[in-house]
Formats: sequence, C-alpha cells, structure tokens
Amino acid sequence: MKIGITCHPTYGGSGIVATEIGMELAQRGHEIHLITYANPIRLAHETPGVFYHEVEVSSYPLFQYPPYSLALATRMAEVATQVGLDLVHVHYAIPHSVSALLASQMLGNRLPFITTLHGTDVTLVGSDPSYLPITRFAIENSPAVTCISEHLREETRRVFGVNRAIEVIPNFVNKGIYRRRANPELRSLYATPDEKLVAHLSNFRPVKRILDCVRIFARLTAKVPSRLLMIGDGPDRTPAEGLARQLGVGDRVQFVGERKDVASLLGISDLLLLPSQMESFGLAALEAMACGAIPITTRVGGLPEVVTDGLDGFLFEPGDINAMAQAAETVFLSPGREQSMRAAGRRTAVTRFSSDDVIGTYLSLYERILDIY
Repeated sequence: MKIGITCHPTYGGSGIVATEIGMELAQRGHEIHLITYANPIRLAHETPGVFYHEVEVSSYPLFQYPPYSLALATRMAEVATQVGLDLVHVHYAIPHSVSALLASQMLGNRLPFITTLHGTDVTLVGSDPSYLPITRFAIENSPAVTCISEHLREETRRVFGVNRAIEVIPNFVNKGIYRRRANPELRSLYATPDEKLVAHLSNFRPVKRILDCVRIFARLTAKVPSRLLMIGDGPDRTPAEGLARQLGVGDRVQFVGERKDVASLLGISDLLLLPSQMESFGLAALEAMACGAIPITTRVGGLPEVVTDGLDGFLFEPGDINAMAQAAETVFLSPGREQSMRAAGRRTAVTRFSSDDVIGTYLSLYERILDIY
C-alpha cells in the first residue's frame, strides 16, 4: 500500500507514534509518505521506503496567522495525486483531521483517511470552545477513528458527545529495538558502576511535572547513590535546572536534550520517573518497561492500562513525591524485587504491546477501510 501519514513532527507522543508506525510499515514493504512541515524527530535518516513531503506555508501581510490547515489540505491532495496514495492516516485531530477531510473532498471523496486521537487533541485543545465544534465535525466525518487507550475513548465520547465507533489501538514498542543493553561505555558517560541511573523522558511541558522528577531524585540520591538523566526539552527545562542546583543535586542531574537514541539511553537506565499530571497512554513508561527500566508514574489517564502497580511498575497520585522516592529507594535496596519487576515489565511490553501485533491491527483496519472505497 501507499500510505500518507501526517503528524506534529515535534517532540511529543503523537508524532513519535506516527513516525514509528511509518517506519514499521516501510519495513513490511509498504510505501510511506510523511506530509508535515518538518522532518519528524524520530525519523531515522534516509529510511528506505519512507518519503518526506514538506508543507510550505506562505506568509502574506494580510494573514496575521499563516493558514497552515489549508496548505496542509492542498499538499495532501497533491501528494495523493502525484504518488497515488491509497489512504492517509492522520495523527492528532487538530488540524490534521480537518485538513484530510478537505483533501478528500478536493479529490471527489476518493481519498480515505483515518484519524488517530492521542490525548490533548481531545482533553485540552479539542475541548476548547474555539475548536470543539470543528473537532467534533472532523471526528464524526472520518471514515475511521482510533484512539490509544480505553480512557481516551471514554473521554472522546464524553467531551464531544459522539457515539460513533472508535477503535482502541494502543501504542507499541519494537521489542528488538527497545531492550536492555549491556553497554558499559555508554553508561559510563552518565553514571559510575556503583550508581543507579534514573531517567525521565518527555517534552518538558508543565503537565509532565518535571520539577517533581528533580525533587524525587533529590530524596532518592540522599539514600541511594544515583544519577538522573533528563531526556527531552521544553519550557520547564530551565526551571528544572535551577531547582536541581537549588537542591544541591545539579552535578548529579544531566540534561541531554532531544535525542534520537532514546532506546539506547533507556536500555542502560534502571528506573524511569514519569510523575505526570495526565497521560492518555504513557508511551515513555512502555518504552522503559521494554528496556527493563522500572517506571514510577501516576495513576492517571491510560497509565493503569499499561502499568500494573507493584508488578511491573508503581502508580501514585500526582504530586506524591515522597511516596515515589520511597518506592525507588525500596526497589533499589531489594535486588531480587528489582530484577523481578524488570522481567515483568519486559514481559508486559512484548506480550501486550509488541509492534508486530499492533501494526498488524492497523493494517487490518486499512484494508477494511479500502474495501469500503
């Protein structure tokens, strides 16, 4: 199949998942056309079978805000015509689903498209009164709609009042890429052999509560020799760096920015801190589990669908930093439990969220939609 994929290419879960779907499909022999305004951050350089089509938005004095949605719809229609796309898979409803609907209408409703909802396109942006009616319209008029968790499906129905079919297809990991790694040379860049390596991975937005990561780590490292690896970037990076210095752990916290080698970094980490206020799924927790890093996270959104408290990770209420620090200390001081939780996390990842199974589910959906057209 020739499949168009549109996503927000910045450092966020929807763009990461969309890009990895494209790369997984390309490995299975399908032709993937990414239609975005920038190369997605997780896209491997010159990935065979994956082609990038830039959406250019012209700036005119008349426009206070460049009309990206219209430029995207035009580019989708152009690419579909030029390469003969079979369908388009858009990730994050705003504005991609609306643009796909316009592109399909431009082509006489002969371009099927699928909308995948990821979280804040429903719970934050989509629920804003300025966008709610158009987002509802796009959801109702998509040939197929999927979302990444049962929690998000219920939120979508509650926020938009839609009763159409919405298929839950969870996020996934490639078990061959996301795995535990014996890489002493890489690990030595961040921790000594007698130190534990704790990681955090996100876009550093306030909802991720990365200041809590620093506070949890400060309590942990006072009891267990450890280092904190902060992977990602965003608006709360500077405050977090300042807090680390204020708490006297600035020399033990390393901010490494946005990275493409996330699997390698998680593969040498012992634990993941993800104290988010909300996660519609919790992809970072899943990736950590596949790599044998124990997630300490929150009992919100779709995370309880991924992490089983006390078995393959820990779930706490947002803001309960003392309990999170205590859980990390306890598991590190109990090597037997640490190893059993690592094994359980890996087992959960490969048996419930393997890319082999999830990509197969997407392909079945694509085929069902194409049968209709």
